[in-house]
Amino acid sequence: MEKKNPFNIVSSKKSRFILPNLLTIIGVCLGISSIKFALDGNYSLAVIFIVFASILDALDGRIARLIKGTTEFGKELDSLTDFVSFGIAPAFILYFWELKNYGKVGWAITLIFSVCCVLRLARFNLTKISEDAEWKLNYFEGVPSPAGAGLALLPLVYELSELKFQIDIKSMTPFFVVVVALLLISKIPTFSLKKIKISSQLSIFLLFGIVVIFISLIFFTFESLMLIGVIYLLSIPLSFYFYKKTAKKINNQLDEDHEDIL
Repeated sequence: MEKKNPFNIVSSKKSRFILPNLLTIIGVCLGISSIKFALDGNYSLAVIFIVFASILDALDGRIARLIKGTTEFGKELDSLTDFVSFGIAPAFILYFWELKNYGKVGWAITLIFSVCCVLRLARFNLTKISEDAEWKLNYFEGVPSPAGAGLALLPLVYELSELKFQIDIKSMTPFFVVVVALLLISKIPTFSLKKIKISSQLSIFLLFGIVVIFISLIFFTFESLMLIGVIYLLSIPLSFYFYKKTAKKINNQLDEDHEDIL
């Protein structure tokens, strides 16, 4: 009796490519939906959707590498999604919230942020690191687009939180957004957590930290986001220091090796 082949919508060899791309597509849906909530004046949900999009952006690449489902299509899709979710959506949220009150200047700032984000993504896609400089994989060149989106939204996050320090945050928003846009296209090294390995002895503390952050985000959402944003801002000078220190150490080692050869 002839054995029939089971019906498969996707071949088993290609099924592992679906999950990472599905997460990426959900991320872009979240980014576009955040614009809709901003149009409705629901800025809380708009910010939360950007946060969820950032989480999915952090997960899709790691899952793809874990299940060996990385593809060129997935890389291009991820970049396009990043531009929508972290280049366009935050800019429009800020425009509907405050920048629209500045007329043409506010719209120009919106465009500047979006353009800087797409330039940053294009540069990232073209960046190639040689094998003798693999230590640079621990750093981004400039602020990555998800972090840039989070930083740009900090004035709105502060407004939504219960933190009140008698600061006129709205008047600072245009200048702050321009600074973040410049950080996106800058060459300032910032920490990348992609290549950091956690030992088994420290994994329990990592899990505990993730649980604490998760609980804090549930009960003190915007206050926690504000704290995370400030910590990230403070980490930028530290990343620059450690980058220069590591680069100097590597260069000195190469010089010593060269002298030994001679």
